[in-house]
Amino acid sequence: MTTIIKTNNPVEHDYYKYHPMPEISNWMAQVAKDHPDVVTKVEYGQTYEKRTISLLKIGLNTGENKKAIWMDCGIHAREWIAPAFCQYFVRQILQAYKTDPKMQEMLKNMDFYVTPVLNMDGYVYSWKDNTVSTRLWRKNRSPGPSGCNCTGVDLNRNFDANWGTVGVSFDCCSNVYCGSQPTSEPEAQAVTYFVGTRKEDFLCFLTIHSYSQLLLIPYGNPNFTAPNYNELMEVGLGAADAIRRVHGMNYTVGTSPDVLYANAGSSRDWARTQGIPFTYTFELRDKGIFGFELPEDQIKPTCEEAYSGALHIITYAHDKTFSGAVATAAVTLWTMLAIFLVLMCVL
Repeated sequence: MTTIIKTNNPVEHDYYKYHPMPEISNWMAQVAKDHPDVVTKVEYGQTYEKRTISLLKIGLNTGENKKAIWMDCGIHAREWIAPAFCQYFVRQILQAYKTDPKMQEMLKNMDFYVTPVLNMDGYVYSWKDNTVSTRLWRKNRSPGPSGCNCTGVDLNRNFDANWGTVGVSFDCCSNVYCGSQPTSEPEAQAVTYFVGTRKEDFLCFLTIHSYSQLLLIPYGNPNFTAPNYNELMEVGLGAADAIRRVHGMNYTVGTSPDVLYANAGSSRDWARTQGIPFTYTFELRDKGIFGFELPEDQIKPTCEEAYSGALHIITYAHDKTFSGAVATAAVTLWTMLAIFLVLMCVL
C-alpha cells in the first residue's frame, strides 16, 4: 500500500524554465505575498485583449518620495528569455537584500519597478501551439486598421520618440508596423503614463530583449545624439565587462544605428526624451544559433551574466545620485562650520 503525504508547501518556482503567462501571474502574486515588507504588486494598464498589466514594486517604504529604477521584459512576444530574466532579477535582488548591505542601501534609496511581461496578449499567443508562426509572434494583438486583415503593432516602434521616421513600416502586416499614430497601443500608453507621470523619479530605464548580445543606448534615429552619450557608453562598456566576467560572453555596446540597425519609436528612446538619464536596451543571448528559441539550459547562464550587467548600471546610477548628495551635504556642513568659526573669531 502506498502512502500519499499531503503538504501545504507551495511548489518552488523554477527560474530556469520558460513559464506561460498564468504561471508568471501566479508567481507575481506569490512573491508579493512572501515579501510584504518590500514587494507590492501594482496594476497599471490593460492590454487590447483586456488583460491587466502588472508590475512588482520592490523597495523599502521610507515614507518619502524615492528615486526609481524601471525594468520591463517581454515587449516582443517571442523573446521568451526576457521574461525569464525579469523573474530571475526579482529573485536575485530579494535574496541579496537579506545579506548584502549595498542592496539594502539601494532598496532604501530607490524603488525597483519590474514588469515581467509587457506584451501579455502577444506572449499568450506565442504559447498557443507549436507552429512557427505563433511561437515567433512579435507584435501585440490589436486588430489592423480598416481594410487590413493582419493583426498587431510592434510596441517597440509605437512610442513617441521620432515615431515613424526610420526603421519602421506603415504596412500593417509588417513585423515592424509602428501603428496608426504614436502611442496608439494600450500597452505603450500604460508605460507612457506610469513612467511619464513620475519621470523625475527615474534614474534608469532598462528594457530587456533578445537576441544579439548587445547593450543599446539612445538614439535609434542616427540624426540624434543623447546629451550624455559619452557617459552612457562608458557605463555600458562597464556593464559589458561585468557580463564578460561571468561566463566570457561578449556584448557589444552602442547606438542601434551603429551596432544593429536604425529604428524609431522605441521605449528606450522615449524614456531618454523624458529626461531619464540611463536608458538601455539589453539584447540577450544568443547571436543567432538558436535566436528567439534559446534552449532552457541557457536560461541560467544568460540570466547570471545579464544580472551582473544590469546591476553595474543600476549601482552606477545609484552611487552617482546618492554619493553626490552625501558629498554635497558634507561640503555644505563644512562650509557652514567654517563661516561660524570665522564669525566667532571676528566677534
